[in-house]
Amino acid sequence: MEIRVLGPNGNIGTGFKEESFERGIKLNPHVIACDAGSTDSGAYALGTGIAKPARSAIKRDTRLILLGRDELKVPLIIGSCGTSGSDVAVDWMRDIVIEIAKEENLHFKIALIKADQDKTYLKQKLGEGKIKPLFPEFEYTEETINKSARIVGVMGYEQLNRALSEGADVILAGRATDTSLFAVVPLRMGADPGLTWHMAKTIECGAACAVVPAADSMFVRIRDTEFEVEPLDLDLKVTPLTIAAHTLYENLSPFEIREPEGTIVTENCEYQAKDNRSVIVKGSEFRKETYTIKLEGAELVGYQTVIIGGIRDPYIIKQLDSLFKLADAYFGEKVPKMFPGLKKDDFSIHFRVYGKNGVMGPMEPLKDQVGHEVGLLITITAQSQELATEISKFVAHISAHLPIPEWEGIISTIAYPFSPPEIEKGPVYRFNVNHVVEPDDPFEMFRFSYEEV
Repeated sequence: MEIRVLGPNGNIGTGFKEESFERGIKLNPHVIACDAGSTDSGAYALGTGIAKPARSAIKRDTRLILLGRDELKVPLIIGSCGTSGSDVAVDWMRDIVIEIAKEENLHFKIALIKADQDKTYLKQKLGEGKIKPLFPEFEYTEETINKSARIVGVMGYEQLNRALSEGADVILAGRATDTSLFAVVPLRMGADPGLTWHMAKTIECGAACAVVPAADSMFVRIRDTEFEVEPLDLDLKVTPLTIAAHTLYENLSPFEIREPEGTIVTENCEYQAKDNRSVIVKGSEFRKETYTIKLEGAELVGYQTVIIGGIRDPYIIKQLDSLFKLADAYFGEKVPKMFPGLKKDDFSIHFRVYGKNGVMGPMEPLKDQVGHEVGLLITITAQSQELATEISKFVAHISAHLPIPEWEGIISTIAYPFSPPEIEKGPVYRFNVNHVVEPDDPFEMFRFSYEEV
């Protein structure tokens, strides 16, 4: 038995080569699957429901994939629609798919699987002790649930399988594990679970595991005791090292990857080069465990205005840490006086230096190495955009003239590349949950609807 899976790309809207995808279509896959979401860019997409890629880019990729599906008449599965997999993002993606179907005269049955979570349901599960923390642990309370702008559950194989069993040709899923999109059809066809789940992990990001990593298509063949993976761009290749290394991507363990129904175990795997551009993997296992659904939640922190500047004076660069302590104390006292009714906890001002521990912060191993100039990012966060900008105007002016002992009289501390230097960033969200739910039923947290297009 051979089961073939086509992954057009690691994320819809980031582009793939048409010739790569066309080559995959000619290899006659049993399913086309593609992820459309990520938490890589932070909590904004989940908090707002706004997709990260441009609509035009998503429509371009989706059109090609829908036309390929129509040619083969195989299932098409798109997960974590609109970056966040929220209900509003699924509906947004549905509108794009309907638009393409009308333009191309396509006909299919579409399934929408919604993943937004009811707060009353989560509070009930919290009270039952059915919400458990992941590592690193932090508190999750009813107040946390109430403060969340949006909470989604991350679905797996079971929900997608139900939609296929109920006749869906195209599935637009809310938040889902990347792997489940690629695993569901092979599992339905009787493929080995260990090989299937590991295969899915391997191609979830498209040709990201290729040499050189690319936003492009991948193809997998699952057989009785192995799976074979190859990039569909003939100029790319994969090696045993790149395939094994991708198992580490976004995982705490190099050998165990958690799914809702269990864990992929790769400790005994063998990675072998079939030729100079494809790899065969053997020995993957899957261990069934307590069924859980991961939660992702985002809460509004406030609204942000940013200031970008540069510093080249060596005397200032040498004492930036002490200068920022001075600035923190000054603004902490002065800003509430400048804006009556404002408390110290109502705003935050943060200085980040690029060229001096800006990326890794306190974990930077080369703390004492500083270049001849640094870039400065100042972020001001408050409960309204207007207030954040008002504070930033004061901060930008004062920060440009912070005094140091080496200079007498007024000096210019920071060079601003923009005028005015204040840039309104908009609402700011943060993730506020790192937990899983133990549902009584795999389907109770998700909602299904179908439409003949």
